[in-house]
Amino acid sequence: MKVTLSIIKADIGSIGGHICPSRQLLETVQRYVAQHSSMLIDHYVSSTGDDIAILMSHRHGVGYEPVHKLAWDAFLAGTEVARQQGLYGAGQDLLKDAFSGNVHGMGPAVAEMEFNERPNEPFLFFAADKTDPGAFNLPLYLAFADPMNTPGLMLAPNMAQGFRFVIMDVNHTEGDRIIELSAPKELYEIAALLRDTERYVVESVWSVSSGEQAVVASTSRLHNIAGKYTGKDDPVMLVRVQKDFPATGEILAPYAIGSYVAGGMRGSHQMPLMPVPLQSGISYFDGPPVITCAAFAMHDGRFTEPVDAFAHPFWNRVRDTVSDKAIGMRRQGFFGAAMLPMAELEYTGIMENLKALEPRFRVRTSS
Repeated sequence: MKVTLSIIKADIGSIGGHICPSRQLLETVQRYVAQHSSMLIDHYVSSTGDDIAILMSHRHGVGYEPVHKLAWDAFLAGTEVARQQGLYGAGQDLLKDAFSGNVHGMGPAVAEMEFNERPNEPFLFFAADKTDPGAFNLPLYLAFADPMNTPGLMLAPNMAQGFRFVIMDVNHTEGDRIIELSAPKELYEIAALLRDTERYVVESVWSVSSGEQAVVASTSRLHNIAGKYTGKDDPVMLVRVQKDFPATGEILAPYAIGSYVAGGMRGSHQMPLMPVPLQSGISYFDGPPVITCAAFAMHDGRFTEPVDAFAHPFWNRVRDTVSDKAIGMRRQGFFGAAMLPMAELEYTGIMENLKALEPRFRVRTSS
């Protein structure tokens, strides 16, 4: 029988600037979802950085309006608490005044997929903060296209035909502009697109042999919705693992790199991505960008308790390395690669400063 997994995540208020939501705020969202969850099979509410995410299982398919409205209303209830507590950025990611069918294009990050549940259905729920959807490009490329990372591409017959990547041009605002490319046949073409993490991002990944969906990731760009800088997009992702798909360890391995991604302070810098335990907050330089991973098993749409994939002692060493990389990059301050390209700073004050300076330039004439 088919089951739908839906993740909807938003920043609706935080203690001390951008550190984490308050306990009362998180409990308010949890309580609201629990009280209005008759349409759901199961749910799990968590926080990553200053964002709150609602993971839901149900049988109503992708984009089901009542499920989206449940999450939206839960965030509205939480926003009221955030205002009462004086939390920073109350309702920050709720960019529209009224709910209109589903939350796509309204601010929250959304990732959903519908599939026929396997007899045992392990999956991973990733949530990132202080970065954008491009942060998933390298981990997904390595996990689903590179046998140096994923030996299952050579060893598992059901993975030998490779995977199909659906890649979105997130700078195209008139509609969803996508391209479908398959690895290994079109490996170089996939790499050519995914290197540009601010424009081309992975929306989903599918098994070529079985046709089953393995991955769905959120792809919204907040500045395309609001018309101005409102914060980084803080993406979420669901990854089904084992059998026709890479093993859990093959999916997690790329996060040991601590790859540089867009984000950090005012969403305007390049910083290494740090895998952190569940419910971790934000600290150094409004970062570094963080990612959590909750591992679940599911049967008949019901979840086991989450297992914290990045709590293992191995990741302590990775976090030390990422910390060193973050400090090293910050020593460059605003210079060169330490900040994002001008095109990504379009909605910040630096562009106004540059416009004000433009009339003062002159072409020097020879004497």
